[in-house]
Amino acid sequence: MYPVETLFNGTLALAGRDQETTGFAWWAGNARQLHFSVVGGVGPGGEVIDTFPYFVSGVLHLISSAVLGFGSIYHALLRPETLEESFPFFGYVWKDRKKMTTILGIHLILLGIGAFLLVFKALYFGGVYDTWAPGGLRKITNLTLSPSVIFGYLLKSPFGGEGWIVSVDDLEDIIGGHVWLGSICILGGIWHILTKPLAWARHALVWSGEAYLSYSLGALSVVSLLVALSGSIIPLILVSFTGQLDPSQAQAFTFIVRDQLIGAN
Repeated sequence: MYPVETLFNGTLALAGRDQETTGFAWWAGNARQLHFSVVGGVGPGGEVIDTFPYFVSGVLHLISSAVLGFGSIYHALLRPETLEESFPFFGYVWKDRKKMTTILGIHLILLGIGAFLLVFKALYFGGVYDTWAPGGLRKITNLTLSPSVIFGYLLKSPFGGEGWIVSVDDLEDIIGGHVWLGSICILGGIWHILTKPLAWARHALVWSGEAYLSYSLGALSVVSLLVALSGSIIPLILVSFTGQLDPSQAQAFTFIVRDQLIGAN
């Protein structure tokens, strides 16, 4: 078995988890372990018990990188000068509101499919890493699909001890939430493909490439912050520099720091 993470400072030693012992820098360990906490091969305490998922992931990334690399060369050197003439479906203009919402719909459907892939992985294909359980990876057998529970997180206060959606501490709720999220994304994507932007959206939104980039970056930043604040989504044992941070303690500490910053008692 292999250690979980390595220290950011090679001069600090902690039970054989320093950089000299493991051969990996802390950022490399964290990146690979976070990925495989979902893919598999991680056992109790965050230790690697099976390296085969590493091999499979490496092969898939190698093939994907080759496809993307050759595709970029093709589009840079051999592609048609105007895409619209040869492939009208893939042609677009930034100010074409209908085309933009169609592209948005396609992306929403892909996100929904991704959410369901995580659900299937948790239910049928090895399970996912549970930060609150000592057993490492586990399959989910009892999904939480109650809308009152799932959407109840959205109605919680972000202040005090309630913690809004960051307060989720149950893997069944997280996977059940992905069922709802995937369904909403797919249905919303179909709706965006079949309809045109409403009047308020046509006037309120800026229809340009820079604006679309800004919207996307804003959405990614919000989601990243929410994930980072939740000790239930990110296996903190895999990302703490010392390996001594317990998920429940980390989440409580997050709430304390947040409340102090906003002046709450």
